Amino acid sequence: MADKKRRRRLGDRREGRKLRTLSPIIRAMPYIMPKRNDSLNFFTEKLDVSEADKLCREQIKAGRTNFTLLHVFIAAYIRVVSQRPAINRFVSGQTIYARNNIEVLMTIKKKMALDGEETCIKVQFEPTDTIYDVYDKFNAAVMANKGDTEGNDTEKFAKVLNYIPRFLLRFIIWLIKTLDYYALLPKAIVNLSPFHGSMIITSMGSLGIRPIYHHIYDFGNLPIFLSYGSKQTGLKLDEDGNPKKYKYIELKAVTDERICDGYYYASAFKMMKKIFENPHVLKNPPDKVIEDID
Repeated sequence: MADKKRRRRLGDRREGRKLRTLSPIIRAMPYIMPKRNDSLNFFTEKLDVSEADKLCREQIKAGRTNFTLLHVFIAAYIRVVSQRPAINRFVSGQTIYARNNIEVLMTIKKKMALDGEETCIKVQFEPTDTIYDVYDKFNAAVMANKGDTEGNDTEKFAKVLNYIPRFLLRFIIWLIKTLDYYALLPKAIVNLSPFHGSMIITSMGSLGIRPIYHHIYDFGNLPIFLSYGSKQTGLKLDEDGNPKKYKYIELKAVTDERICDGYYYASAFKMMKKIFENPHVLKNPPDKVIEDID
């Protein structure tokens, strides 16, 4: 994670700093695999959510309504980023950058109905955020976009594009992509773009179905897409070798392999799994935040 006191240097972007000490092979990956769809890795895991479920019930009793596994997921991801900052890198213009902040995106329905409109929210977090910070920030963003609201800036920008003639729209999209490649895209567009951020997450569990492998978009710089399903009950052996019931959810992740190697990704997913086994650690900030390399 980039230190906010760092001065922007030549080659840096508004949303991240260029990594200059990467190994030659990692630095070459965006040229070997120039498109994000060329470099997708697919990963699935079962996460024991027995303790996380207890934490949710505990927080609901404490007055935090609608406290769900989604909050635990986001808080766990942020905690992993604080210790494994390379998963918060991104590729733009065939160059690898360390993101300056943590931005989580999610598409939500304004109304839970077949004809309910969808909108995308983007919430910014700090690596020191606790699960209480996540709950407050994320719920505030959701409430601001639920119901009969006029729509956020992303929606308004999309509606403007919708009125542009097709031949002109193709040129504008080409121009936006070109400006983004050369780090010239205006900050306002980057901030409202649903294709620029740290991670996008979707809950298939809220729809009552299993998670899907969702592709990552070539446009923008999102490196990770997480999807998880509804809670299931399974059996596993306890320390004495006896079968024991437990609750789990299935997680599916699609990642951009160019930002870090498989060993690093594996370490990050193992850490997330460990956090879910003891989610109460998320009540306090991390003892130390680890920064990415220069």
